[in-house]
Amino acid sequence: MSSENSVRVLGMSGSLRKGSFNTALLRAAGGVLPAGTELEIADISTIPLYNADLEGSAYPEVVRRIKERVAAADALLFAVPEYNYSVSGVLKNAIDWVSRPATASPLSGKPMAMMGAGGRFGTARAQYHLRQIAVFTNMLPLNKPEVMVMHASEKFDAQGNLADESVREEIRSLLAALAGWVRRLRGEGGA
Repeated sequence: MSSENSVRVLGMSGSLRKGSFNTALLRAAGGVLPAGTELEIADISTIPLYNADLEGSAYPEVVRRIKERVAAADALLFAVPEYNYSVSGVLKNAIDWVSRPATASPLSGKPMAMMGAGGRFGTARAQYHLRQIAVFTNMLPLNKPEVMVMHASEKFDAQGNLADESVREEIRSLLAALAGWVRRLRGEGGA
């Protein structure tokens, strides 16, 4: 059971691939959580394509549940793959659903952090686009540290486990900074 000043983080991977390096980053994050921090990983694979005709009382059940989980979380942690220089369609789709209606979005004012595993640029462009999305949705992104895992195929073992200790330390630092950011926004101090 979580205490009053614990930090509940909801993680979302923008990749549906079974062997996703980004989903593996979220699993690795679960192993390096700072004290007083919890991580729950949301599965966004069953969220239907966004359709404004289904807004309001006709929200699909899976959308209603993810919106509730986002609202209950103290912060979000996105694992951001890069597709065509941007965020994946599946991640954008989940954000689009959760952001509606804009006047009552659980994303508004929500602290968030991001990390990503990819190729030569380590998802830098996709993370930049997610920051742009955060402006409209009024999420509060943590600026530093940045976790952009380059040459991801070299950082994980054959079973999909993170094998690179320097990346593990980057994730640990990101989570500590995110927990501090949440506490600071709550007025509890921290950086």
